[in-house]
Amino acid sequence: MIYLDYQATTPLAPEAFEAMVPWLRDHYANPHSPSRIGRAAKAAVEVARAQVAALLPSGGRVVFTSGATEALNWAVKGSAGAVVTIASEHAAVLDTVKSEGSAGREVTVLPVRPDGRIDLWVARRVLRQGAGLFAAMAVNNEIGVLQPLAELTRMARQRGILVLCDAVQGYGRIAIPPECDLIAISAHKIHGPKGIGALWIRDGVALDPLLHGGDQEGGRSGTLSPALCVGFGIAARLMAERHDADAAHVERLWQMASERLVGWTINGSSEHRYHGNVNVRRERLDVNRLMSDCRDIAFSAGSACASGSGRPSHVLKAIGLSDAEARASIRLGFGRYTTEAELGEALTTLIAAADSQRIAA
Repeated sequence: MIYLDYQATTPLAPEAFEAMVPWLRDHYANPHSPSRIGRAAKAAVEVARAQVAALLPSGGRVVFTSGATEALNWAVKGSAGAVVTIASEHAAVLDTVKSEGSAGREVTVLPVRPDGRIDLWVARRVLRQGAGLFAAMAVNNEIGVLQPLAELTRMARQRGILVLCDAVQGYGRIAIPPECDLIAISAHKIHGPKGIGALWIRDGVALDPLLHGGDQEGGRSGTLSPALCVGFGIAARLMAERHDADAAHVERLWQMASERLVGWTINGSSEHRYHGNVNVRRERLDVNRLMSDCRDIAFSAGSACASGSGRPSHVLKAIGLSDAEARASIRLGFGRYTTEAELGEALTTLIAAADSQRIAA
């Protein structure tokens, strides 16, 4: 199997796996227990917290969560005042904002241009009216487009609006504006384990709790898993240590894909994007047939969160694609553990299968 679905999840780093094993097998104490072994587990959690925080702005704290979905829900539901967000955001933001709107909270969802980026003039006009929270994604999970986050953050901060950044796809890969107030991240998108994420909260920002109980994390209740925290920490450390090598490798893979996918149309901006995400379409492509013909390649026909729904991607619809164009789109994601040989073989197979559809037609 050739794995090209890095936006859905990334392979677990071997170093993270090995670091987790003792905490799963031998060191099973509750990190919130005052016992000696409990304190040892807590110390491991705090080392991991520092490793995760090293890739985030100073002047805030990392609160571990069950994943980015919980972190985003908490940031939105725990804040007050009107909410402004963007039509191409992840469902964890859009569905939460919709729920808040149904409960009577004022909500504004800003459109995006055909390139997937927000119009700064529109954003400025809306943010000038004031709000409690502005939520924006750094790197889009479906089409890889980068929002002008630095400019948007400045606009919001000038009006005293809290800024929530969904940095799930960008954490450790691109610079996150230090002016953000809340940053949601996920371990399994950086070669860490599934089941753990975090919300970075700027000092002085207060959120109402989403989960009630023991308040183990100071605003977030629930027993932490030392194993998951340790795996997250090691994955974050590796993102820092391997940043330049990973970025150079992704760039080589992007160039290979760009050269081979002649006749395909890229979805979203070709200039402002993360190059580990290739979202392209081809006229009259039957993606379901393509996936069947290329079953030894793992790739996506949209975001993993919408997989199997039968609905066109809301992101592709937001950039103006027709239903037919959206359904003729595929997403290839690659990164650290993708070899050039694997990508080359996958592209050859995918292109040949797509060509055969045209011949048959």
